[in-house]
Amino acid sequence: MSSRVFAARWVFPAVGPPLANGTVSVRGDRIESVDPHRARTPDQDLGNVAIVPGLVNAHTHLDLSGARGSIAPTDAEHCTDWLQAVVAFRRSRTPEQVQADIRAGLAECLNIGTTLIGDIAADGASWNALTEAKSRSVALFELIGMTAERAEQSLEAGRQWFDSREETATVRAGISPHAPYSTRRELLVAAGQLVRPTKRPLALHLAEWPSEIELLHKHRGPLAEFFKKLNAWDSSGLISSAGIAMKAVDFRQPKLFIHGNHLAPTARIPRNSTIVYCPRTHAAFGHPPHQFREFLRRGVRVCLGTDSLASNPDLDVLAEARFVHERDPDFPGDMLLKMTTLFGAEALGWANDAGSLEVGKSADFVAIPLPDRDAADPHDLLFAEHPGARRTTFRGVWR
Repeated sequence: MSSRVFAARWVFPAVGPPLANGTVSVRGDRIESVDPHRARTPDQDLGNVAIVPGLVNAHTHLDLSGARGSIAPTDAEHCTDWLQAVVAFRRSRTPEQVQADIRAGLAECLNIGTTLIGDIAADGASWNALTEAKSRSVALFELIGMTAERAEQSLEAGRQWFDSREETATVRAGISPHAPYSTRRELLVAAGQLVRPTKRPLALHLAEWPSEIELLHKHRGPLAEFFKKLNAWDSSGLISSAGIAMKAVDFRQPKLFIHGNHLAPTARIPRNSTIVYCPRTHAAFGHPPHQFREFLRRGVRVCLGTDSLASNPDLDVLAEARFVHERDPDFPGDMLLKMTTLFGAEALGWANDAGSLEVGKSADFVAIPLPDRDAADPHDLLFAEHPGARRTTFRGVWR
């Protein structure tokens, strides 16, 4: 099997410095080499583009893709208005509409260069669509239950779904107890125990809202009233803090703590954990500045996600990175690229195949158009807003 050599103005391996006029060589579905200029003769010069690892969207809800533009984010203090709109939207959709929404959101992800997705799915509904897609993914069955009865029902459904998944070369199963404010302590613990033997990921929305902290500490506030209106209120099983929630699921499986908008920068984050930061959703709700820099400084892994189209204009994780770059231009570009690629792959358990351009890894990469100018740091070109269609290779084949 002969190799194919692709050249670009810049090659960003994500595990080393950018290569000006570098090349990526592919043999079969694997990366054969990543080389500097003139080390290899290219078979195809892609021109004024950056070759980067396939983008990783570590957190989304594909089943909410039909909500684009119909649910406006509120300020964080009135999050229950937004939550009520999300509940109403979900209740309005037929199973056929849900599947159409999932496939539309998935198509959008693939079109912009995403090659690995972490999808939190009500009832695990995205599994079939993900198994058919030219991407890697982790489908995480969402568990919800504040009352003992609801928690038991949700756990049983999740267990049956998880145990019956025949994982493929590109799709794996995970579990996602929704959040400490919507799941009983025993459900959190049981969720961790369910995935523990498989070492598959567990995702938990954490410290997302200021009213979440009030609910956990004092069993009152807007979220308490929200659950009472849904006839789902039972404070007897609530844990009392985000820290205790993290301890409840602290087994050896990978753990994704979604958002962390109101986590203290000194919070103890369990080993093998990742904070998934969704920058544009974070900004849309007016949360205080995210502590992602401090977590990274402490050695805590942080990656990026888009959340859903109920809170975000699109599912483009590169747009999330560009948003961070615009707001924090002094943040190192090489670290921002890792947050968009490698760290997400590590968080989702796919780093042996995805997340960086390295010999032996899957040939998953994106050719991203660059501005027609120079920059002292080529990452500034990559993260500059710039139009143009992206091209994606997945497992060595143009998608």
